Amino acid sequence: MELRKKFRNKMEILVVKNKIASMALKGEGLEISEKFTDKLKGQSALIFTDIDPFKLDMMFEKNRVNLQARPGDIATDDIMIPEGNTGIPPGPVLSEFKEAKVPTKIDAGSIWVSKDTVVVRKGEAISPKLASLLSRLGVKPIKAGLSAYVVWYDGSILYEKDIKLDLDEYRRQIKEVYLNANRIAIEASYPTRETLPFIISKFELEARSLAITAGYVSKDVIIDLLVKCNNEAILLAMRSGYTGRDAIISLLAKGSRGALALYKKLEEKGYTQPSEST
Repeated sequence: MELRKKFRNKMEILVVKNKIASMALKGEGLEISEKFTDKLKGQSALIFTDIDPFKLDMMFEKNRVNLQARPGDIATDDIMIPEGNTGIPPGPVLSEFKEAKVPTKIDAGSIWVSKDTVVVRKGEAISPKLASLLSRLGVKPIKAGLSAYVVWYDGSILYEKDIKLDLDEYRRQIKEVYLNANRIAIEASYPTRETLPFIISKFELEARSLAITAGYVSKDVIIDLLVKCNNEAILLAMRSGYTGRDAIISLLAKGSRGALALYKKLEEKGYTQPSEST
């Protein structure tokens, strides 16, 4: 009834016996195959609308209603009794809280729940006493709504699994495809508005690397060339035993680092004042 009111101007919802619905659809001469009418089993409703079936399914998902729990209902989600004042005076109902393992206290003539407590996990059955307690507390834990089980759309039959759209998964896939396409375009140097800045940056880095490797002198790479030459000279001096100024400085720095590391190891072992032999 609640969904009927909400969708009054968008669709017509009729609940009739399945056999009568099947006979009526066939009797009107509609081009509906038996594959459709054979699916009218159990508790069904006929919905007549011009809304796209994919959008219709999302509308149903977004407009589920919360109902009070009945004994034997299966929890559609974890059911929690929140912390706070219940407004219920102390009495026999305390035993129901105790049975549900909900910690309580009495304050100002009311029962207070001491902390948020999950009383039923998703997929578990709700006992009669717990259903009564949830009703007293005004908790409506059961989500209910309509599902498009079978759809006759533009001459085709669609089932629930065919019209289910996982929008988050589609967004993730689109994002992944976009990033992969960008990566391939950049590697292939295919210019577009999105890839051109990255391609120019890539060319600049490759040109700089080539100029440094080839020793090509320009104002853009002169500092990198000097650093490279200096490092190569120090390395060559260390390998050949040459004791020039730069080599000596490098060797002293290397020796200082080694000495500092050795001193820290000795300090950890308690040798804070090394002997001459050390």
